[in-house]
Amino acid sequence: MDVAEVKIRKKKKLGSYPYVSVVFSITLALFVIGLFGMLLIYANKLTQVIQENVEIQVFLNKTISTSDRLKIQKTLASKEYVDQPEGEEPVVFISKEEAATQFIEETGEDFSQFLGENPLRDAFVIHVKPEYYEPVELSKIKLDIERQNGVFEVAYVESLIDAINRNVTKISLVLIGFALLLVVIVAILINNTIRLALFSQRFLIRSMQLVGATASFIQRPFLTRSLLHGVLGGIFAGGLLLAIMQYAQQQIEDLAQLQSIEELIILLASLLIIGGVMGFISTYRAVRKYLRMSLDQLY
Repeated sequence: MDVAEVKIRKKKKLGSYPYVSVVFSITLALFVIGLFGMLLIYANKLTQVIQENVEIQVFLNKTISTSDRLKIQKTLASKEYVDQPEGEEPVVFISKEEAATQFIEETGEDFSQFLGENPLRDAFVIHVKPEYYEPVELSKIKLDIERQNGVFEVAYVESLIDAINRNVTKISLVLIGFALLLVVIVAILINNTIRLALFSQRFLIRSMQLVGATASFIQRPFLTRSLLHGVLGGIFAGGLLLAIMQYAQQQIEDLAQLQSIEELIILLASLLIIGGVMGFISTYRAVRKYLRMSLDQLY
């Protein structure tokens, strides 16, 4: 092997950069963040669905007239705390006959045979907006409805509401803490990956310095490349997440109902931004480090 071949190989090694390993590492790190973000979206949507299905029942006096009943229904529909789902009535009326039929179907027992009458009452069923699911707010809503003439009682499962609020608070704190820890770990992983990748090019950076290149001129191609790699990693991670989501929806019934297109788009866009920003910052720090090193330190 002659001297020319040795120089060619050294130059090739000097300019080498592990593109595949860098993009793979960034993709893997962003995929972990994206997977956790997807779990947060599903958990948040599930909590919202549970809250929306909590009913407040407004029982009416047995002697109430039809006009008074319609007046109460109209008043309830105009309240700011009453949720109005698209395509559904904000206030649903259930007569005592309908309630009796439903009770018999669910239990298989006809209480009218031994009671001689229907003890149930006409009632309205309403759902309140998510921002009113605090115990204090629900208590205010209950008192407000019970003040109306013709209303006998307002009932909702207070223990269920309290349990939901307590668990949501605990779960949210745990998930937020874990998310912050995960972001830190991923940032360190991407930073170390890029620093190791640039370690092989430290002499190339020094060579550019020796020929008179400015710091900004040296940094520019490295920063552009790192930004591109971060975005590519975000695209690949987003593709993996979409594939897993499609597979999960095929395996788990009704999972698609917990899907939020808007939040999913935000998550995928965030992966691109996180990948680009972390790659850019890590590369900037690593290149500046090697620019400031002496020749002895480079070795």
